[in-house]
Amino acid sequence: MRVFQAAVVGIAIAAGVSGSVGHAQSQHVMQSLADTKWGPAPPMLPPGAEIAVLAGNPMGNGSYVIRLKFPANYTIPAHSHPGDENVTVVSGTLFIGMGDAIDRPAAHTLGVGSFALMPANANHFAFTKQPTTIVLFGQGPVEFKYVNPNDDPRNKKTTQTTR
Repeated sequence: MRVFQAAVVGIAIAAGVSGSVGHAQSQHVMQSLADTKWGPAPPMLPPGAEIAVLAGNPMGNGSYVIRLKFPANYTIPAHSHPGDENVTVVSGTLFIGMGDAIDRPAAHTLGVGSFALMPANANHFAFTKQPTTIVLFGQGPVEFKYVNPNDDPRNKKTTQTTR
């Protein structure tokens, strides 16, 4: 039950809900993939991704571990983070490359078991062709700085039509 509660609190925090979580992990975490509690990824990622917080608080100071699940044909435009990002592919294939714009032919293909370290403040992009799940770990707080501010999903305006 504690692992479930920690995951729910972590997902809420990652989604932008304020709360207080300690800096140190005081409980062990053992979770099978089948027990993963998924929720929508935070609005700093394009819509369609899902997140599961495994340990820590991605939006706080300190270490964190999360799972991210991306649908087929998902793209994260060129961006950087203030801290190192460690990525391990656990299902599917992740295509990732360095640079200020998406360059699909230049992307590296990372299959199951592959690892990538994206250094702090290094512009990079990622995309999928099939559903893909990664485990990501690093030091919080997590932030995305998109090269092109128009690519930042937080800057997208939603429009409603009235009839």
